[in-house]
Amino acid sequence: MGQRIIISTATFILLITGMLLGYVLSQLVLGFLSLNLLTFLGTFSLIVIFGTLYYVLFWEFRRQQPALQRGSMTSLHANERIPDERLRKRLIAILGGDTAAANRLVEQAKQDYPDMPENWYWERAIAELERDRS
Repeated sequence: MGQRIIISTATFILLITGMLLGYVLSQLVLGFLSLNLLTFLGTFSLIVIFGTLYYVLFWEFRRQQPALQRGSMTSLHANERIPDERLRKRLIAILGGDTAAANRLVEQAKQDYPDMPENWYWERAIAELERDRS
């Protein structure tokens, strides 16, 4: 959620800065503004702001791209390697507090189904236990 706000804000500021920069440059080219220290520094600062936001925005897109390319994964959280505490506690409770057995079941699921999110393995182990008990 935070990254979406950053991207939206950066895009909005980038659009506004681009429009201001285009306006100032067009006024300079048409001769309605004279080139002095104030217009030079203003134009230069707009170029710096525009370039920085452009770089940050596309750097953020490149950083998110590997997460989006994991097609089969259902969760795109940064902490995919850490199981949800509720799932972990539920599996251990089903096994009567046997943490070692819970970890073995999850490890077996990881061997059988590689490249899945961590929570998926815990959900799979719970589903198998519940299915076997039915």
